[in-house]
Amino acid sequence: MYTLLRTILFNFSPEAVHHFSMKSLKIICSTWLGKKILTSLFTYKNPKLHTLFLGLPFRNPVGLAAGFDKNAEYLRELECLGFGFVETGTVTPKAQPGNDKPRVFRLPADKALINRMGFNNEGVEVVAGRLRKWKNSRQTAVSKQQATAGSSYRMIIGGNIGKNKVTPNEEAWKDYEICFNALHDYVDYFVVNVSSPNTPGLRELQEKESLRKILVHLQELNAGKAVQRPILLKIAPDLTNEQLDDVAALALEIKLDGLVATNTTISREGLSPQSAVTSQQTGGLSGKPLQQRSTEVLQYLISRMEGKIPVVASGGIFTGADAKEKLDCGAPLVQVWTGFIYEGPAIVKNITRFLIS
Repeated sequence: MYTLLRTILFNFSPEAVHHFSMKSLKIICSTWLGKKILTSLFTYKNPKLHTLFLGLPFRNPVGLAAGFDKNAEYLRELECLGFGFVETGTVTPKAQPGNDKPRVFRLPADKALINRMGFNNEGVEVVAGRLRKWKNSRQTAVSKQQATAGSSYRMIIGGNIGKNKVTPNEEAWKDYEICFNALHDYVDYFVVNVSSPNTPGLRELQEKESLRKILVHLQELNAGKAVQRPILLKIAPDLTNEQLDDVAALALEIKLDGLVATNTTISREGLSPQSAVTSQQTGGLSGKPLQQRSTEVLQYLISRMEGKIPVVASGGIFTGADAKEKLDCGAPLVQVWTGFIYEGPAIVKNITRFLIS
């Protein structure tokens, strides 16, 4: 059924379809019956899926990467679709519109997308307000369930943070500080995004000393909080082995909580002839063409980490077999994004059922 629906939806602009689809889910979830039906259709629960990672109780290891629910507008709906965790953002201190439209392009022959969104979001204060309401709405229910074994395993919320486009790189650390402080009370973990190709100069922050300044400062802020949040770093798949070695060395040196491999790629290698025209669009490529490279980076980093720092997998995950490949490499969690667009709302259920089959 979703294949037919996708064929229809793919006749319209990707951003318009995204907003239409999620607002439709929001309408369904606004009623008790609609929410119950949606949950029963798409949520697969099994204690074998419970994953304790960085001290956080994930109900399953399949999450939604940042960029889909940038402004924390659809957490209830995504919870009904069975996600073990959702990463909001990328959030910046001030609201910004992002790049000019059109800025998202489908490559159906390759099961891929190109996006150059440019950190469009409503700003950290708006997002923090929504996350505050979400946390408050869940606290009573969670506390009532604590007596039930395994009931504390819930949908985890991550905060993906970045810098505003107009902020010069030498002052980027200030933007990350603002976002970190604003979201700290309302998210379970943080991901520092310095690897998006859609903000000019951002990837320069992946250089070792630039990274050190940002990450060490966030760690110092974190140490001063009553509760510490895990801090992870998301990296690009386009780094050389030498650059990956620098990232690994720094992560080990400062005892970073984790890495996420990988973000979108600027490479266009291996695309089919049918994608020749669309592939000329600038932006980050995601989906199936990224699967192999993201796995290579994942394996390389895990080998360098020597079991001391975990690496979350993201890139080209569509099926249970795709997820298992990443988990078998040593990733504790996996994130989907483009796969969600192509596979539809049952993607988490299909992956999780495969993982315990």
